[in-house]
Amino acid sequence: MSVVLSWFLSFLRGQLQSQLDQVETVEWIAGAYGEAGAVVTNNPALAARIRMLRDHGQEKKHHHSEIGWNARMDGFQGAVLSVKLKHLAIWNEARRKNANLYNNLLRDMDGVLTPAEADYAKHVYHIYAIRTQDRDRLMQSLAEKQVHCGIHYPQPIHLQKAYEFLGYSKNSFPVAERCANEVLSLPMYPELSSDQIDYVAAAIKDSFR
Repeated sequence: MSVVLSWFLSFLRGQLQSQLDQVETVEWIAGAYGEAGAVVTNNPALAARIRMLRDHGQEKKHHHSEIGWNARMDGFQGAVLSVKLKHLAIWNEARRKNANLYNNLLRDMDGVLTPAEADYAKHVYHIYAIRTQDRDRLMQSLAEKQVHCGIHYPQPIHLQKAYEFLGYSKNSFPVAERCANEVLSLPMYPELSSDQIDYVAAAIKDSFR
């Protein structure tokens, strides 16, 4: 983990310096090799507590100051990520280029809302999700044309069984519920070609005719 985190911290000190004053979390998805993450902070007290929490709440070996958990990245994941992270900037730019192509092709479509990027942010489009009120029919139409999409995510957290104890119900968070019924994630990865994006956009337009 130290190799990967050191690389990431030096990366942040460059063009991607954190906008936050206290803490930022990072998720690394290594595909078939699992998932991992890190916390970046410029607050020494927070850093010390986070390190303790991710190691069973140990302030020092066999001395547990509070309840924590075992959240240490294993060596194999670190080895994979230390290679993949070297390509991250190029892959992110490829995703941004692909998203821009999607935006240009779909922006003026009635019934389809494309992602927006805030002025202060730089979206990396891990997911490229559009919104449409006719999501399920569109998804089925695209599947018939061999365009496979996903839904991130179909059930809002407040309607999950695990959170029933909070007392929320349908219509408690209408915006979240509306988004869950409308979002559709289109194919998105760095190697996606412009011809493939054209095909997906054309298939979407055909389904609205």
